[in-house]
Amino acid sequence: MTDAAPPFTATALTLFPDAFPGPLGVSLLETARKNGLWALETVDIRSFSRHKHASVDDTPAGGGPGMVLRPDVVADAIDSVDRRSRPLINLTPRGRPLTQARVREWATGPGVIVFCGRFEGLDQRVVEARGMEEVSVGDAVLAGGEAPAMVLIEACVRLIPGVLGKLESTLDESFEGDLLEYPQYTRPRVWEGRDIPEVLLSGDHGRIDRWRREQAEDITRQRRPDLWARYQRRQGEEP
Repeated sequence: MTDAAPPFTATALTLFPDAFPGPLGVSLLETARKNGLWALETVDIRSFSRHKHASVDDTPAGGGPGMVLRPDVVADAIDSVDRRSRPLINLTPRGRPLTQARVREWATGPGVIVFCGRFEGLDQRVVEARGMEEVSVGDAVLAGGEAPAMVLIEACVRLIPGVLGKLESTLDESFEGDLLEYPQYTRPRVWEGRDIPEVLLSGDHGRIDRWRREQAEDITRQRRPDLWARYQRRQGEEP
């Protein structure tokens, strides 16, 4: 009898391991972790410093403000991790945008390794030498990569079978089929003078499905012309 394969494992390389699990440690995600559906590891980058003061950064080559994470320290931290064919991801504003399609690919694999940058960034030689995939979670700059790492990990973990309970929960939401999600409503029927749309109370599932699709199309067209153009191409229409 062979041993069971290890669960989806997320490893965060960080200067602040105490930042984890953060929001990954609550609600359904934490229950799933306790039940063995996924695992979370942290690696303290600073523990790989060879400097007597545990320094991990130095001044930018060529001059300029701020500090840059040293390649020798970060490479040693990366090399301490069993990659198990997991993607090694550098979270940086200059990376390719995080997409639901990419998340779905990662969620079906053995896990992810995410590097949480700080300061002015990471020495480019490490990115190239270790084959890091650069990913951005949005067009904004943060103080560090811990929050983006949690975004990426949560996006993956929620797609693991059994984490959310019902597969349907992940099939009819924003970015599926290149559309943003339609508006949601619940009781009370009237709130501050605002009614739930009548169609949602009709019991006519065909009408409800058409209304939701129309709403999703309208919202996507108004807010995300990039997704709308891709959606139209998929529908065989001209943008």
